Amino acid sequence: MQAKDIALIIEELAPLKCQEDYDNAGFSVGLPSSEVKGVLLCVDVTEEIIDEAITVSTNMIISHHPVIFSGLKHIIGDNYVERIVAKALKHDLILYAAHTNLDNVPYGVNWTIAQQLGLQNIQILTPLNSDPQAGTGVVGNLPVPMHVEHWLALLKQHFTIPHLRHNRLPKPEVRRIAICGGSGAFLIDAAVAAGADCFISADFKYHNFFDVDGRLLIVDAGHYETEKCVLSIFFDLLTKKMPNFAVRITGKISNPVIYC
Repeated sequence: MQAKDIALIIEELAPLKCQEDYDNAGFSVGLPSSEVKGVLLCVDVTEEIIDEAITVSTNMIISHHPVIFSGLKHIIGDNYVERIVAKALKHDLILYAAHTNLDNVPYGVNWTIAQQLGLQNIQILTPLNSDPQAGTGVVGNLPVPMHVEHWLALLKQHFTIPHLRHNRLPKPEVRRIAICGGSGAFLIDAAVAAGADCFISADFKYHNFFDVDGRLLIVDAGHYETEKCVLSIFFDLLTKKMPNFAVRITGKISNPVIYC
């Protein structure tokens, strides 16, 4: 099977047209016409994951984050991106990413988190101009209100994270929940406008916790933690369409953040 055929399986759910303007989803390294003998799935492409692909004789890596976000002027090993690209080229590896296009579609990253947390009546938070059925973030309702302390404990367990960053608790219970996996501070006002009691995302800055001004509970559950569900999304998509093909999830944790 060619790499472009595998990419099309993902793009049936997450078309490249649904990615944000700044993004670089799709093929980063390798020829789409290359024959694929195995697929390795990850959140981020790291040097360790390149080595893993070589070790297990897998020649296509599908990640959430593109390894190349902006143009490379040279590939001389000055940084980890250049080293990854150089090693991928040397070993004929194909690198493909589904990033904000997978965030922005129904049953993508944000939708999956919402379903896993038991939300109902899930809707896109901010629809795309190009496709009103897709967009950034989602919002939905818990079946019944939950005490905020129990809700925070559930989130720590769900995202397997020892600590959560959040603002002062504006109300004792939450029911309407907004979600944006990864960096979502730009959606705070949209979450408020949607009537959310809580907004779950990551990478909030210090002043975001002031700016929210008691309008809702914002919870930083970690960038990696709120996006690692891509592994099951990728795996389920590919194994359903290619049940006898070699598809494996990386054994490496690419999260660069360490909690202690």
